[in-house]
Amino acid sequence: MKIVTTENILGKTLVHLGLVQGTVIKTRNMFVDIGQGFRMLWGGKMGGYTKMMEKSRTEATELMVKQAKSMGADAIVTVRYSTSSVIQTASEILVYGTAVKFKKGK
Repeated sequence: MKIVTTENILGKTLVHLGLVQGTVIKTRNMFVDIGQGFRMLWGGKMGGYTKMMEKSRTEATELMVKQAKSMGADAIVTVRYSTSSVIQTASEILVYGTAVKFKKGK
């Protein structure tokens, strides 16, 4: 499955199938949150949260691709990621784009 942030794919004529999306909401456990809280006092990379967000983006993308495949898509264009805080210790990753099929002969 080709995934791009552009509206078009060079050399392809696209047939739009519709919006696809994947969303994941994650939180770390209380002990990791306490450890990361201390990290905020001294500064530095928050490794636990970084890994959690990387995994969440991957999971959300996989959900979006699964939805696109179920529609018969060849690719997803105009892909965007969004992150928001659901509650103080939980974050949502949303990825969305347009599922497309390559037009034959073009």
